[in-house]
Amino acid sequence: MSSRAAIRYAKAILEQASEKGTAEVVFGNMKSIEATLNASKELRNVLKSPIIKSDDKRASLLAIFSGYDLSTTSLIELLVDKKRTAILGDVASSYVDLYNKSKGIVVAHLTTAVELDASLEAKVLVKVKEITDGKDVTLEHHIDSNLIGGFILRVGDVQYDATVANQLDKIQKEFSNRL
Repeated sequence: MSSRAAIRYAKAILEQASEKGTAEVVFGNMKSIEATLNASKELRNVLKSPIIKSDDKRASLLAIFSGYDLSTTSLIELLVDKKRTAILGDVASSYVDLYNKSKGIVVAHLTTAVELDASLEAKVLVKVKEITDGKDVTLEHHIDSNLIGGFILRVGDVQYDATVANQLDKIQKEFSNRL
């Protein structure tokens, strides 16, 4: 869950990028920032650390995210100046959410134990479009090797758990109720 400050920064950047006509480019930048920060615990720790100097954080972030849109680099500069680098990931996540909402895009999160082939992923996307009454849908696929089998599909606030563990749990409860 993003903080109110992160949401405010994200709204401001989205508004600025929309005025410039670069909202889609910044969207790509924010997805990249979000993925980079999610993949690197060390980088998240650097951003949160009060010991590391702001200039070092600025140099690191601008080097890591070089070649990004001016709105994105300005955001990084602003967060460094305001000593709010710890919320960069939340700002990026909030931007992605706000951008998707502004474009009417529904994001479906699919979690499986293994990688899906393209045809199966396409079938899932068709089903999700049916569930959402044909809205524009983006499928984000996550792999969780802890799942024994099956999948978990989350669209907005609705979650469908078709994992083997969930099915076994239902059977156990039903069996216990009958005794």
